[in-house]
Amino acid sequence: MTIEDLYEIFLEKKSVQTDTRKLKKGDIFFALKGPNFNGNLFAQQALDAGAAYAVVDETSAVVNEKCILVNDCLQTLQDLAKYHRQQFNIPFIAITGSNGKTTSKELIAAVLSSHFKTYTTQGNLNNHIGVPLTILRVQQDAAMAVIEMGANHQKEIAGYCSYTLPTHGVITNTGKAHLEGFGGLEGVRKGKGELYDFIRGEHGTIFIYDDYDYLKPMSEGIENKVWYGQSTGLIQGTVAAREPFLQVAITKGLDTTLIKTKLVGDYNLPNVLCAATIGKYFGVPDDKIVNAIESYIPSNSRSQLLEHQGNHIILDAYNANPSSMKVAIENFAAMQASEKILMLGAMKELGTDSIAEHQALVDLINQYPWKAVVLVGGDFEKITHSYTYLPNAEAAREWLIAQGFHNVHILIKGSRGIAMEKVLN
Repeated sequence: MTIEDLYEIFLEKKSVQTDTRKLKKGDIFFALKGPNFNGNLFAQQALDAGAAYAVVDETSAVVNEKCILVNDCLQTLQDLAKYHRQQFNIPFIAITGSNGKTTSKELIAAVLSSHFKTYTTQGNLNNHIGVPLTILRVQQDAAMAVIEMGANHQKEIAGYCSYTLPTHGVITNTGKAHLEGFGGLEGVRKGKGELYDFIRGEHGTIFIYDDYDYLKPMSEGIENKVWYGQSTGLIQGTVAAREPFLQVAITKGLDTTLIKTKLVGDYNLPNVLCAATIGKYFGVPDDKIVNAIESYIPSNSRSQLLEHQGNHIILDAYNANPSSMKVAIENFAAMQASEKILMLGAMKELGTDSIAEHQALVDLINQYPWKAVVLVGGDFEKITHSYTYLPNAEAAREWLIAQGFHNVHILIKGSRGIAMEKVLN
């Protein structure tokens, strides 16, 4: 079956699913495979649950005429996404970066959605499966699409671009994330820079933060650049206040002087300016830009400010790397609070740099006074420090309960694999 033929089926059914647990009647089921799963084994189950078709890549999975046999289900999913993408002549804005890409994506989507029919990545579905699924969810009424791209090795972003075909791009930043896969900081920049490479080749447009000097050489040769920053660009702004939430003083570009966000941390300044810049560039009215940013409330354990058992919690447990840990700790240390507690989960995917990066984090922690510090799991066990070490988030939860703290401020942060949100569950 050709992609064109499969696309005709897709246009009729409109919905693709790769997980039988989430399957709805009439979905097209793609039997994807991975190191620990084989969707072909669930083709019959998918059809029994109401799937209109099952796309499989093993002959043994063909149980009836509703099974479509292809060479590779993942490649077919991506090819179908590309064919669908090619039916649109609208801005497709791709976002990547080491830190802040999901927050930026959410803010950008909120701003654009206030004025245009906008489709965007749901949650954190930003990998080789999530990106094509996001594209396939874009409907014919779309005026804008905002696609988040995560990556932990080189050539990954280039692969996403090959079927997302972005017209516009944002690299939020490049930092010490996924060092094991990228092979160091320069490898991170090369990998994330693959988005710029695609935009450069297609004569597209990038939105670029002027205050990160390293983005400038990465962007050389790109014809269309829209700048934003603290003192340069279409939209300019600075930090007006940090507590309890970030407030941004707008000094150029918007018919307002202040944006009062519900975001924790001045490290979100570039994310706010980026969203405002993209909104302004595409003609979203200033009042809608401001209202969309001010109305956005972070979720999913991303810089959430919570009240929990009489204490003030910053829950930033979705992910962590040396760069994001550093700014989170520095921001927390600068807060006006008398009693502050750090509960930090170990960082993952740092390869041979892991021990040194965890030790550097402890050296940073040593520079500030804390009521208590708890380090959880991973390579925190292998380094020298004088703080409380616990093996997992469940043990950290028991520790927190036993302390009986009241009216203290607690920063909870760690890599996804540590699941530090369990400290509060």
